[in-house]
Amino acid sequence: MISLFPFHKTKPGTENRLTASAPRTETQPFLPYSAETLSCLRDLATPFSVISGDGRLSLVPGLSSSAAVIPACRPKNLGDPGFCGTHNLRYAYVGGSMANGISSTQLAEALGRAGMLSFYGAAGQPLEEIEKAIDRLRNVPYSYGFNLIHSPSDPALETALTDLYLRRGVRLIEASAFITLTLPLVRFRTAGISRNSGGEIETPNRVIGKVSRTEVAARFFSPPEEKFLKELVSRGELTPGQAELAAKIPMAEDVTAEADSGGHTDNRPLVNLLPTIIALRNRLQERYSYSRPLRVGAGGGIATPEAAAAAFMMGAAYIVTGSVNQACIESGASGLVKKLLAEAEQADVAMAAAADMFEMGVKVQVLKRGTMFAMRANKLYDYYRAYNGFEEIPSEIRAVLEKDYFRAPFAEIWQGTRDFFLRRDPAQAERADRDPKHQMALVFRWYLSRSSRWPLAGDESRKLDYQIWCGPSMGAFNEWAKGSFLEQPQARDAVTVAHNLLAGAAALTRLHALRCQGVSVDPRLARQEPQTREQLSRFFA
Repeated sequence: MISLFPFHKTKPGTENRLTASAPRTETQPFLPYSAETLSCLRDLATPFSVISGDGRLSLVPGLSSSAAVIPACRPKNLGDPGFCGTHNLRYAYVGGSMANGISSTQLAEALGRAGMLSFYGAAGQPLEEIEKAIDRLRNVPYSYGFNLIHSPSDPALETALTDLYLRRGVRLIEASAFITLTLPLVRFRTAGISRNSGGEIETPNRVIGKVSRTEVAARFFSPPEEKFLKELVSRGELTPGQAELAAKIPMAEDVTAEADSGGHTDNRPLVNLLPTIIALRNRLQERYSYSRPLRVGAGGGIATPEAAAAAFMMGAAYIVTGSVNQACIESGASGLVKKLLAEAEQADVAMAAAADMFEMGVKVQVLKRGTMFAMRANKLYDYYRAYNGFEEIPSEIRAVLEKDYFRAPFAEIWQGTRDFFLRRDPAQAERADRDPKHQMALVFRWYLSRSSRWPLAGDESRKLDYQIWCGPSMGAFNEWAKGSFLEQPQARDAVTVAHNLLAGAAALTRLHALRCQGVSVDPRLARQEPQTREQLSRFFA
């Protein structure tokens, strides 16, 4: 028995026991901080009862019907077991996709081997590089997925990537940055749809949608639009019977509510966004009466045990991490980028014009500490809005752009950009030959695109132009890890980070259950110090 001396006396007549229904008063029993108490809270698999007797509180293993209890809460019990079952996982933990291979095959392998899910960051990668990644992952014995990012300025790329996924048997994608759904996405989801011997609809391909807006979430939770199904039937890619089946399934059974994240984001607070998407899920589940329940995950801003616990307590079926993984040793980011990320604070982020949806005014969240990218990207968008071609820009501004941004004459950058589009999408080059404003936009997009590749290569000469996708959660993680072994970038591996977030969330869930039964606790008991993978191994065996 572990003795815990209360800071406050109990009410008369309650000295011998603490009932779960005891009213909260100023003399409520208090659970003070001690190494022994903390050890019990971190013994996630063992339930404890809180007993009051002889003027003191005691923790004893096991459950008592007449006492407040600390329930067991293993990391594998967090989230929705249906999500884990569907995707063959042990833990409801997902490493979200980060473009240009930042969420690498090594990251997918590490998290997959640990019973979690990770998506390869296919956005911005050449098709041949994505195919190499498929080759590296296709025979692994655990779950993984690939990213499909919405490409309104390059729909041919979205089509080609979908063709590649279908041809190579990729079965799970994370669909990100979609404003509306597209034919390639519907084609991926519905390919091979059939009824099994039991009469149930089977879909070989699964989609996890990542959204920040309810109208987009509604499209993912709804069946494919009829116009898309008719188009696929007319092209011979679905039979009429398959189209009928497709009209009975959601585009995605799983949708991630993406809050204040790095990259494409609407900067929504998770405490507002997640309940809204969950309520929408409930309405659409009732409307369509799907045979399998829809699920909502939480991403954006999850980088500490407290954030993970909050997401699960709000009803998230799973959690998605991003920025923290970019700073881990398995990511495709360079060592210099990881060092910059490890130094970031929560205010060291800004919104900047996005390369892939530049003309639409879409922005991405990036690291601003140590780089001038956000300021420069937004200036380019301002110039695009203000002028109809590069020659209209005042000469002194053009000189700065050529000297500091492009580091070459505009005409030289345009020639290389034109050659690229003649190979990739000739219509873009032909349009730019006729339209100086479009030509200017393509050159500006060249800078925005290259700025995300210079940090991958570790090009220090371009450090001021680094585009590093990052949310404020990176600063939160750094604050949490300060003074521990995880403060150093070289000590951050993705599985150790994941284990800490999950184990910490489980411990905090136990502590919250105790509070719900009327037991006040020393706030220091909520602090979840970073632990090594070896220290946490008994909970993840």
